[in-house]
Amino acid sequence: MTRQEPIAAVAERYPHLTQQDAEVAVKLILDAVAAAISTGAGVEIRGFGTFKLKEVGARTGRNPKTGEAVAVPATVKTYFKAGKELREGVGR
Repeated sequence: MTRQEPIAAVAERYPHLTQQDAEVAVKLILDAVAAAISTGAGVEIRGFGTFKLKEVGARTGRNPKTGEAVAVPATVKTYFKAGKELREGVGR
C-alpha cells in the first residue's frame, strides 16, 4: 500500500473533503505518529497496533564469507505489534 491509497480512501469516504484536504489529513496523522515514535513515546492505535522503539544491544556477529568475528554496534529499531482486531481480521 502506498500513501496515495489511504488518501484516496479518505477522499472517497468524506466527499466534502478535497483530495488536497485528504492528503493533508493523512500526512498530519503519519507525521504525528513518526514524531511521537522519534521522541521515544509509544503509539497505540486501538484495534490496529502499537509502535515502539526497542534497543538492540551490541553483539558479536560473524562475516558469513570469512567466518571472522565482527562487532555489531547497539541500535534502536522501530517495533510494531499488531492489535487483536487486526490479527483476527488478517486471519492469524
